[in-house]
Amino acid sequence: MDNNKPLSPHIQIYSWNISSLISISHRITGVINIVVLTIICFWIASFLFGNSIYVIVQNILNSFFGKFLVIGITWSFSFQILSEIRHLFWDLGYGFELKTSNISGAIVIFGSFIMTVLIYILGRQLI
Repeated sequence: MDNNKPLSPHIQIYSWNISSLISISHRITGVINIVVLTIICFWIASFLFGNSIYVIVQNILNSFFGKFLVIGITWSFSFQILSEIRHLFWDLGYGFELKTSNISGAIVIFGSFIMTVLIYILGRQLI
């Protein structure tokens, strides 16, 4: 057996395209979102033990790092939602053409950033 050959195709062989970027990002944001939802559930459950944990979490979320974290989580959920809509169209049999797939991938990427900004603006009651 020749040790110089890869056992299966991998990143060194495949060229990157928007669909592979979306696919990998979709999986990563899915894991992030599950972890975030679990943390939120534990945080809500902590109300049973009093107000002290809420105050600690509120102080963390009001810090620069906390605000950055919330914006990042908002982007992660926005990306996941748009990517899931893209997959829903695929499940219905639409959007498999290369050009359509690239356009829908770009919509997912740019749309997630636009959604994050809109959610931030609405959350801060700037409009």
